[in-house]
Amino acid sequence: MFDIPFLPSLLALPLVGALCVSFVPAQNGYTAKTVGLGFSCLTFLYSLFLWIGFHDGIADFQYASEVSWGPLSIHFGVDGVSLFFLLLTTLLVPLCLLTGWASVQHSVKEYCVLFLLMETMMLGVFCILDVLFFYIFFEAVLLPMYLIIGIWGSRERRIKAAYTFFLYTLLGSVFMLLGLLALYLEAGTTDLHILLATPFSEKRQIILWIAFFASFAVKVPMLPVHIWLPEAHVEAPTAGSVVLAGVLLKLGTYGFLRFSLPLFPYASLYFTPFIFVLSVVGILYASCTTLRQVDLKKIIAYSSVAHMNFVTLGLFSGTLQGIEGAIMLMLSHGFVSSALFLCIGVLYDRYKTRLLQYYGGCVHTMPLFAVLFLFFTLGNLSLPGTSAFVGEFMLLTGVYQTNTFICFLAALGMILGAAYSLWLYNRVVFGHMKMAHSFTTSDVNRREFWTFFPLIVCTLWMGVFPEVFLDSIHSSVSWYLP
Repeated sequence: MFDIPFLPSLLALPLVGALCVSFVPAQNGYTAKTVGLGFSCLTFLYSLFLWIGFHDGIADFQYASEVSWGPLSIHFGVDGVSLFFLLLTTLLVPLCLLTGWASVQHSVKEYCVLFLLMETMMLGVFCILDVLFFYIFFEAVLLPMYLIIGIWGSRERRIKAAYTFFLYTLLGSVFMLLGLLALYLEAGTTDLHILLATPFSEKRQIILWIAFFASFAVKVPMLPVHIWLPEAHVEAPTAGSVVLAGVLLKLGTYGFLRFSLPLFPYASLYFTPFIFVLSVVGILYASCTTLRQVDLKKIIAYSSVAHMNFVTLGLFSGTLQGIEGAIMLMLSHGFVSSALFLCIGVLYDRYKTRLLQYYGGCVHTMPLFAVLFLFFTLGNLSLPGTSAFVGEFMLLTGVYQTNTFICFLAALGMILGAAYSLWLYNRVVFGHMKMAHSFTTSDVNRREFWTFFPLIVCTLWMGVFPEVFLDSIHSSVSWYLP
């Protein structure tokens, strides 16, 4: 279709940006931020050409290309599943750099370099068609995020949070590495195209599925390996929380969809009741725990646990509606949850606290913020017309066809979600104005508004015109049905 290798070039752009930023003098932080933001915006614009040239109705991978280094070769390709995760990644990284424009005051050059390197690794996860190199990029994402939490975190517990995040996700991936070795010994390759055509015995599918599940479940996260997420969100800077909620949480569910379901269909069906029970418990537990939190970031973090467990329900429903709804909910969560963390960051930049008890009456001093926070709160509780409604409606429709009782229990999580979302908004925005607010009247500034604007557009666009996204997703999901 094109003479240039689009996907390797897409991965190379932020890498070149990181290299350029590294040559900027350390004391010239403004130049480093400008160069980093420029390359991240260029990467986003370049990724839009992937969407423009993408052909709906083709189930196979498009933009196929190969990069070789001696005996090693990496195969690239995108389908309707991975296309929008590439776009989501390239959209959120420039927003993250904009978010830290004023709040990050030290080691600015290193901050920009780490975000650009992390963007390259995340893009590699979504477009590499080799399980071994997927694993390498899948794990390499940990290092920049670990440093971002540990260096630019907001409190003294940031070091512990960074270690917890790193160890939980790394230990889970050890089992996946063993599974990769077993795959290679069985098929003689780690190329996804060949593996999809390789039959595995039922017993071997179960063993390999468990190995991959150990890694993906931690990234989702599912109970009981979710402990690292609230701690990492609380201690991370605002931009770190945005990329963690917007992209990194999708790596586990993307792994289920890309590898576990198509490679091990029998094992996926065998473990469906286990996934259903674990997901429902995670939804109800996380929703109830959210109601008890007093830290603003922890409220959104536990809300993310509930939403991502909704996604695992849809992925293993075995229905077209359930899987497509799960993908739509993943994308929606990338917009809405990221925006909610940006809202918390706006408050923290002004009042230097995230404890709920110190907030109230923000509508009197920050009316524009109150409107933006309301919009994304309604998006978080899946109001019709927003992106989350489309995803959850399709997802629950698919789950209902498989197990009515599980669907009913999951729907209770939606009720609890409305409860904690409206409770949080009411406590922060309405009521009596607390003492802290009487000293500050600054509303959302121009930079912060334009950071929110793309997320507003995407949330409404997906909620009102979902067929724009579903047309590209449909054929690929049909191919990946177990």
